[in-house]
Parts: sequence; structure tokens; C-alpha cells
Amino acid sequence: MKSRHTFAVLLACLAFTASLGAVAAEDGNDDIVEIVTKAKRGNGVSPAYAGQPQDLMRLENGVVIDGQDIESPDGFTSGFRLIAGFSPFQLPKLDLGAEFSYRESDEVPTRLGDQQLLVNTVSLGGSLVAGVRLGHFGLYAKSGLVGWEGDAVIPRGDFDEAGTTRVQGFGARLQFPGFTSRLELEEYDAPDMAHLNLLTASINIPF
Repeated sequence: MKSRHTFAVLLACLAFTASLGAVAAEDGNDDIVEIVTKAKRGNGVSPAYAGQPQDLMRLENGVVIDGQDIESPDGFTSGFRLIAGFSPFQLPKLDLGAEFSYRESDEVPTRLGDQQLLVNTVSLGGSLVAGVRLGHFGLYAKSGLVGWEGDAVIPRGDFDEAGTTRVQGFGARLQFPGFTSRLELEEYDAPDMAHLNLLTASINIPF
């Protein structure tokens, strides 16, 4: 039942993403066309949640796609995330989007009662993202659901092998020409997924 809820959320996020192009194409007046043209060119501005601006893909309908690899500092977790978003025509400083993420964790040390375990987990999630740009500074937040499955390297009968949990996060981004700095905190509600709680910081200076 929990996995059904997760898939329902992911389908809803997919429907939301698919509707972005329809929103951009509904009105054909000159002002809208001019804004869409600026969005295609980018004007040097990237969404508040974007990591490296040069990695963004801008579609003809104004949708911006950002893909990022995920690698935890401890080396246990790897994966990727994909964000599709847009900025409303009436609120060009506001960024809205949908994020999809996939993570694999191998032999993560954890505890079950008094026993120590090594656990392998796989998670698939979807979140809604909203951000605002204030000059060179940007703030964003996200919230969604994640479905996960786990198994102990040495099986334990009372280990919870699957579940659904909420994920929330927020971040800040500082962007200047030739320089981007980003800080993000992401947190999972389920204790069994605490190894995915992540605080990341990055500085990007393209050459």
C-alpha cells in the first residue's frame, strides 16, 4: 500500500511537469512571446535551485531541466536527481519545479536494538520545489515523498524491508558571473533512512 502512494505521487509530479509546457503555450500575445524568447536565451539567469548553470537544458517552451549526480561524502550512497521547472510569466523571480531522485546505498552501518547491521537500500522519490531569486542570491525549499526498500547484508527477520517517508529540504544559492556557490540540507523522516540525510556545499568556477 505504501508503494502505491509513492507511485501516485510520482505520477502526479510527472503530470505537473508535463503541464509546464501547456502553461507556456496557452497565451500567444507579443508580451508572452518576448518573455519566452528571453527564457530560451537564459539571460545568464538560472533557477534558485540550480547547481551548475552551464549544465542546464532550456526547452523551447521555457521549461528548464537540471540533472545532478548524487554522491554522499561517506561513499555509501550514489544516485541522481532530475529537476524540471519554470518561472511564471507574471512572477519572473519565482522558480517552480518538480524533482525526481534515485539513490542506492551499499552496506550502510546501522543498529537494530542492540545489534549492529549492514544494510543495502534503494529509494525513489518525487518532490515539489519552489524558489525565489533576490538579485545574486536565491533561496528554495522542497517537500515530497520517497519510497524505499532495504535488506540487511546478513538477513534479520525483524528488519523493516520497505516503506514510504516524507522528505524535505531547503537551500541557498549565490551566483555571480563565473562563480556559483550553493548550500543544501535534505532530511528524511524515517529513522531507517537517516543515512540519506545530507548537507552539501559546493563552489563552481567554470574555466
